Amino acid sequence: MSPSCCSGKCSVALIFLILSAVPIAFLISLEQAVPSTHVISYHSSGFLRECAKWDDVGRRFLVSYMDGGGGIGELVPTKDSDDVLEEVTLVKDVDLAGNSSNGFVIDRHRNRLLLAVGDLLGNRYSALVAYDLSTWRRIFLTVLSSHSKEISYADDVAVDAQGNAYVSDAKGGKIWIVDVNGKLVYTIRSPLFTPPRWYNNFVSLNGIVYHPDGFLIVIHTFSGFLYKIDVTNGDVSSKVTVIDVSGGSLRFGDGLEFLSPTKIVVAGSPSSKLVESSDGWRTASVTGWFSSGMVHRLVSSATVKEGRVYLNHIVGFGSKKRHILVEAVF
Repeated sequence: MSPSCCSGKCSVALIFLILSAVPIAFLISLEQAVPSTHVISYHSSGFLRECAKWDDVGRRFLVSYMDGGGGIGELVPTKDSDDVLEEVTLVKDVDLAGNSSNGFVIDRHRNRLLLAVGDLLGNRYSALVAYDLSTWRRIFLTVLSSHSKEISYADDVAVDAQGNAYVSDAKGGKIWIVDVNGKLVYTIRSPLFTPPRWYNNFVSLNGIVYHPDGFLIVIHTFSGFLYKIDVTNGDVSSKVTVIDVSGGSLRFGDGLEFLSPTKIVVAGSPSSKLVESSDGWRTASVTGWFSSGMVHRLVSSATVKEGRVYLNHIVGFGSKKRHILVEAVF
């Protein structure tokens, strides 16, 4: 997602419920369709890949494992842009087995990766884990919610210049703040995070990014609300506002990615959106749309590689579990 954040999403059951409702013939026709833009394909060890992010220094894509007990893998592009890449696993943390690896952010200044981890089916465990990008040594593991009555699902993470991490909760509708050393210091809650009608909160706060001017932008997936949260000082919860977005709905938006301080990509299905603001994100407007045509694969995150936006699709297909990253042109 440049800092990007990506994002989590529906449960495995919901994903396969959606897919099972699609007629087989239509599914086959979707798979045979060829997107009009550049596609990066790779074979994987799992069917669900939540987030993909371009690592400019490492010259590779990093991907998170939503199934198979979680983990992080890499895809190294070849000279032939049409080659099918092979996923290589970099880390699978035994302490997190049984959980989903979701959105993550590269903290380049500290050479580390910050990863949101959650209990996908039970929604009873959430954590933030940090790894060294060179050795994949675990730096810290911060439990955010464990075996409590309150459901939660750590979905995505953003990081500021001081190394503080902000983790979105896609089920509990809140944001955890974890300091540079891995200490949970505060939880942002607001009534604005819970829109009216129960179905609007089936998937709550999702993609999250940090703006260099000192505020967060986070999307609420099922309602499409986009929030601005001032985190410079004081009572953070009182500084939550809804960004007035015109020109189109952001409902079912997932991961967020900055193209510039005034432009953001909202990754989602059935289409991803380009959103722009000229007043410091008090208001914004949808200025572009893109659909890969692969709606059955479910877009979950966006990343920028050398100025080109690529959309990650959650679901892989076939015996070799073929996944795709599709270039988005707005």
